[in-house]
Amino acid sequence: MNVPNFLSLLRLAMVPVFAVVFFQPFPTARYWAAGVYALAFVTDVADGYIARHFNQITRLGRILDPLADKLMTFTVIVCITAAGIIPIWAVIIFFCKEAAMGLGALSMLHKIDDVIPSNWLGKISTFVFFVVCAALVLFPQIPRGWATGMISFALALTILAFLYYLWLYVSVLGKKK
Repeated sequence: MNVPNFLSLLRLAMVPVFAVVFFQPFPTARYWAAGVYALAFVTDVADGYIARHFNQITRLGRILDPLADKLMTFTVIVCITAAGIIPIWAVIIFFCKEAAMGLGALSMLHKIDDVIPSNWLGKISTFVFFVVCAALVLFPQIPRGWATGMISFALALTILAFLYYLWLYVSVLGKKK
C-alpha cells in the first residue's frame, strides 16, 4: 500500500458520503456535498502527481484510481439526475460509456495483463465533467436547458476521450497479435 493507492481508497470511501450528504434536508447540504466532491477531485490530482513524481505507479493503482473516479462521478450524476437537475438520458449515456470502458479494461487485463494509462484527453474530460457537475450541485437553480447543455458538453468530451481510448485499445491489441 502506497500513498497514491491510499488516496484512491479514500476517494472510494467518499462516494457514499457524497450521496448521503447531497440528499440531506439542511440548507447547506449541497455546499457540503460539493466540498466532498472537490476533496475527491483533489485526491485524484494528488494521487496521480505523487504516483508519477515519486515513481509509485502500481498495477493496483491503475485500476483503483479510475474506478474511484468513475464511481464518484457516476454517483454525482445519479444524484443530480434524481434531484431533477439533468435528464435521465445523461446517466444512461455516462453509464454505457463507463461500462464499455470497464469491459475494455477487463479485456486488456485478460489479454495483456495491463490497462491503458490515462491520457491528456481523458484528464481534460474528467476536469470538465468535475466542473460541470460541481456547478450543478452548487447551483441547482440553473435553468434546465442550461443544465442540459452543460452536461451535454461534458458528455461529448467524455465520449471523445472514450473514442481515443478505443483507438488505443485497438492499436495495443493489434500490436499484440
